[in-house]
Amino acid sequence: MAASKTVVYGIPNCDTVKKARVWLEAHGVAFEFHDFKKAGVSAPMIEGWLKDVSLEALVNKRGTTWRGLPDETKSAAENQDGAIALMIEKPSVIKRPVVVVNGRVKTLGFSAEQYATLFA
Repeated sequence: MAASKTVVYGIPNCDTVKKARVWLEAHGVAFEFHDFKKAGVSAPMIEGWLKDVSLEALVNKRGTTWRGLPDETKSAAENQDGAIALMIEKPSVIKRPVVVVNGRVKTLGFSAEQYATLFA
């Protein structure tokens, strides 16, 4: 069986992303890191994630980026096309990290218990 490929999508200075990366490294999980700020995100990438997670789960409405958006932008993000456009323009609104194993989203955010189960 081929080794699984894990990609962690996020922003390097995000505390939750830092915790996830530290946990993965400490537990010997090989992964690639995809920096939203440098490498960006694309509509096909987000559409692929939406096969595994809901739009509501993927858009972080509790973060400072979301709270700082004008109401019309928030309204536009209520539908999938508007939300995808917003995530491409402002990847900071994506709940992070997005952990993808073999092309499928396995988890959003960080929970040591969830990671222990996922990477056991």
